[in-house]
Amino acid sequence: MSFPRLSAAGRAVRLGVYLICALLATSPAAADTLIVGPKAGELSLADAVKRAQDGDTIAILEGEYDAQVAVIEHKKLTLKGVGKRPVLRAGGRVAEGKAILVIRGEDITVENLEFRGARAPDGNGAGIRFERGRLLVKDCAFLDNENGLLTGNVEDAELTIADSLFAEAPRTEGSLPHLLYAGRIGKLSVTGSRFHEGYEGHLIKSRARQTLLSYNLIADGWAGEASYEVDLPNGGLAVLVGNIIGQGPRAQNRVLVAYGAEGNGWPENRLYLAHNTLISNGWQPAWFLRLFKDRLPPGAQAWVVNNVAAGIGVFSMGADAAFEGNGRTLGRWLREQTLMDFSLPADSWLRGTAVDARRIDGRDLTPKAEFKLPIGTRPITPPASWSPGAFQQ
Repeated sequence: MSFPRLSAAGRAVRLGVYLICALLATSPAAADTLIVGPKAGELSLADAVKRAQDGDTIAILEGEYDAQVAVIEHKKLTLKGVGKRPVLRAGGRVAEGKAILVIRGEDITVENLEFRGARAPDGNGAGIRFERGRLLVKDCAFLDNENGLLTGNVEDAELTIADSLFAEAPRTEGSLPHLLYAGRIGKLSVTGSRFHEGYEGHLIKSRARQTLLSYNLIADGWAGEASYEVDLPNGGLAVLVGNIIGQGPRAQNRVLVAYGAEGNGWPENRLYLAHNTLISNGWQPAWFLRLFKDRLPPGAQAWVVNNVAAGIGVFSMGADAAFEGNGRTLGRWLREQTLMDFSLPADSWLRGTAVDARRIDGRDLTPKAEFKLPIGTRPITPPASWSPGAFQQ
């Protein structure tokens, strides 16, 4: 067996994958692992998807893959990058005119892959188009796509994203690219992920029945030109805990978090915004939270607890919600934004001023972790006294 010219580490990774596959093949009951490689003559992604059976794993070797797209309709399948994150470049192609990967399986996992450059005739080209079932995305990157990840509107679909990067929306005027756009699905959960450099569209837009955002860095950055950082246009049950949500000076809209802007809400419409650090770096006043409860069915409620609003703007003014334990400061009074340290200084007067968030409307809204650069989370030990914001140290 011969290999292309690789580094010693690369040869070791590739040899390890082949050895694992050989061991799996000795057990007739074991699921298969199909190996996709970037070189001519190696198995392509599309062929691997066609050959794969339910329960199999497709291992994608490190490298760059141009114009390799696929539709996944399996009951259970794992796609996993091996070694340094492989890059799937659209290269002018998208499956079914939609995405690099179109997924409508039952239980699919996508791990350690980068999706880049998706364009489609309707302007909605996505790294992944998720249409139904359950999808877990872990350790992935979505860069320079018209939509990083876009879902359909199947109301029992569930999307879970962990430790992933969404960035570099294309600078196409009037296109409204979103880094992450969840339609009317059952549940969206995002943890330990980073979103930045939007353009005109939103960093996160979710129409899901349940939207759970925990310990993420959703900050557009100095070069970003996004509209809302988080848009929840149809309400629903939304729980945002421990996030850094930041607006840059070139933002297209002064609202950071919007809830209910388009009405058409779900039967349950409740927003819980707790222990987040909300930052405005613009010279114009920001609107840190804008609620549109008048556009939602009667009974919509919001709890806003132990957040830090840093920068010039309005937070509680005009918002029909329960506000407790929140603090106001200026961006320069965070520890060191230029080094991406968004915590409160040790001598901040806000230290220790948070209220007990363990029983807010019957929910425990205390953070159990915090975002860790560059991507991911780290657990935290409950302090003797809680501080507002996304960080306790």
